[in-house]
Amino acid sequence: MGALADGGPDEVDPGPPEHLRGAAQQIFGDRLNLAIGFAALLMHDGVIRGLIGPREAPRIWDRHLLNCAVVTELIPRDALVLDVGSGAGLPGVVLAVARPDLSVILVEPLARRTAFLSEAVASLGLVGVTVVRARAEELRGRVEPGPVDIVTARAVAPLDRLAAWCLPLAAVGGHVLALKGGSAAEEIAVHGETVTKLGGSVPVITVCGATLLPEPTTVVDIVHERDPAVSARSARPRRRDRGTR
Repeated sequence: MGALADGGPDEVDPGPPEHLRGAAQQIFGDRLNLAIGFAALLMHDGVIRGLIGPREAPRIWDRHLLNCAVVTELIPRDALVLDVGSGAGLPGVVLAVARPDLSVILVEPLARRTAFLSEAVASLGLVGVTVVRARAEELRGRVEPGPVDIVTARAVAPLDRLAAWCLPLAAVGGHVLALKGGSAAEEIAVHGETVTKLGGSVPVITVCGATLLPEPTTVVDIVHERDPAVSARSARPRRRDRGTR
């Protein structure tokens, strides 16, 4: 697949709309131009290549870029972040743009999406960002340099499946941050017990960007508390010594 195109079928200003300009400046700071560059890629190549719908282009800042960027409130400095099902780079590329201290691994199984991600990372000159073509469940024990501090996912799967895929990729004590909408509380009610059986903490809902955005971002935060396989082995009764009594 070729390099990113310079234009698209509809010319839309890639800069943040007036009512969100202050929030965008506060979140991205001196990297706002990079964020605008990524917005332009999404609005043009993202639409042309079917990564986002054409109706999303005019709403790219409120529904996508800022919605993802505010999750940096939950990510510690210099963290290693793995973004599962990165798709068009949401939230992974946005996090890397907003926080140059982060190392980010973008995981995506589809070739046309990984091609876009690789080209976008190169076009934006992002350092410390790696693109991996794989499914999350294939990466258990194979992530380099090892288990990560933060696993992110946006609109990938229900919470039980997401926890099964993502918790093994996080270090014990690390976090899975699932960007969810209005279904967050319901999903926790339905799948919370499964999450804890998989080694996660009781899921907690956190709202990001409450003072910056008209519609803040809802995140389900799960701590990887233990490896369930290790816990199961340690709980097994020890064999009695069969030696001479």
